[in-house]
Amino acid sequence: MPNSSAPAEFERSSGAQSGAPASETIALLRGRVSIRKFDDAPVPDALVDTVLEAAFRAPTSSNIQSYSVVVVRDAESRARLSAVTGNQAHVAATPVFLAFCADLTRIAHALEKHGHSIADNNLEIGLVSSIDATLVGMSAYLAAESVGLKGVMIGGVRNDPQAVAEILGLPHRVYCVFGMCLGWPAGAPPQKPRMAFGAMVHRERYDGAGMAAALDDYDAALATHYQAVGKATTADSWTHDVDAKFQPPPREGLRQALKARGFDFR
Repeated sequence: MPNSSAPAEFERSSGAQSGAPASETIALLRGRVSIRKFDDAPVPDALVDTVLEAAFRAPTSSNIQSYSVVVVRDAESRARLSAVTGNQAHVAATPVFLAFCADLTRIAHALEKHGHSIADNNLEIGLVSSIDATLVGMSAYLAAESVGLKGVMIGGVRNDPQAVAEILGLPHRVYCVFGMCLGWPAGAPPQKPRMAFGAMVHRERYDGAGMAAALDDYDAALATHYQAVGKATTADSWTHDVDAKFQPPPREGLRQALKARGFDFR
């Protein structure tokens, strides 16, 4: 029997039989794809500001709000960011690039005001600020999608945190966690399949008994998708790509680079 306090829309649409989305937000997420091609229509500053203002209501640990966002429109800056992030053409071409940054400067100021120092910060404070920035970034992504803007996340900013900091003018104790290309879409690619729901969700306790079979199934599903869109792949598509990405380990100098920026992940 449905919970009497549940919204009627959820009661109507949440049954396993219907498969209908329970809300506009759920429908938005179910249909989400990364967009790397944008048309020439302008993206007004006021609209970007509205998206970010909404995103700033995202959860933040202990209300510390340890993030900042740099909005980049300048073509030269976007070209420099493109080079640093692995020559991703869409970083240079996007109308708007948003840099979501972990920012300890306001925390440092608060501690100094009360006679303390952030100099001995540890893993916790760096992790919290990085999570804060990530929550705001995903919230901005959803807010943007809700008004028709589309984009793609850019983790390549962590290839060289210092170079990105110089391009963006970031002070000490600020680093860019990830970026986002944002604009009006010029078409959309077919949606990439995700791993089976049952392989990702565990009830009460973690159960990895079916992992090998789930990965085999996903390898096959992703290979089929890539073949359909004309992308070269292998039969063991996902595990092959993951192995290639993480062996040898990527961004070996990242820890030291972030330490130099004031984030001591020790």
